[in-house]
Amino acid sequence: MENLEKLKTWVQESKRIVFFGGAGVSTESGIPDFRSVDGLYNQKFDYPPETIISHSFFMKNPEYFFRFYREKMLPLGFSPNITHKKLAQWEEAGKLTAVITQNIDGLHQKAGSRRVLELHGSVLRNYCMKCHKSYSAEYIKNSQGICRCDCGGIVKPDVVLYEESLDSQVLEKSIYSSDHSSSAPPFICDSYTSRYIAFVLRSSSEVPIPLISPLSMTMIISASSTEEILCAIMIFVVSGISSRNA
Repeated sequence: MENLEKLKTWVQESKRIVFFGGAGVSTESGIPDFRSVDGLYNQKFDYPPETIISHSFFMKNPEYFFRFYREKMLPLGFSPNITHKKLAQWEEAGKLTAVITQNIDGLHQKAGSRRVLELHGSVLRNYCMKCHKSYSAEYIKNSQGICRCDCGGIVKPDVVLYEESLDSQVLEKSIYSSDHSSSAPPFICDSYTSRYIAFVLRSSSEVPIPLISPLSMTMIISASSTEEILCAIMIFVVSGISSRNA
């Protein structure tokens, strides 16, 4: 409990927390990730998933892309979980300044977060490649074959496909947010370990979310208990403080 109290104190003393997360956050809402045993990358398709969700495949074989996209990549009807809600509460309280996410499901905004930087775009935004008219995710979900605009152009989801660059403005804002986080320990969460957040929150409603750095991922993955996970987080945070003060 001493470790939990210290972690809680760090969060309470932090004024500008920046959260960086990914698929592990939304798995608690029932949205499967890509790399787990039951994930997208371990399922069998006519083509590798990495190929199907690439820009070149989208351009050459849009009908197959949209069939795959509707079935596997449109996470509609899901609700925010305790992690999304806690982050929104932190933002409302003035402690959290940004959520940087690799997720495309829009659940952070649905939970109430306003400062959300979506590195990989969002399924909730779609646009015609010809006239740039905007369309909802439901429009794509309910369309047949190649999703087309009234003008005849293809409606492309505003998600970053393989072979495409990240949005430069979103990337710049993300870097700025990270560089200007609190002088008190800013906690950053890696996408593969963020699923532990909800696990810890379920263990005690009084425990704040542990936001985990990618650099501590190896320690955390090998941890066998909640206490070991938190110890791994604290080891990284302390080392990070030491390096900044050196």
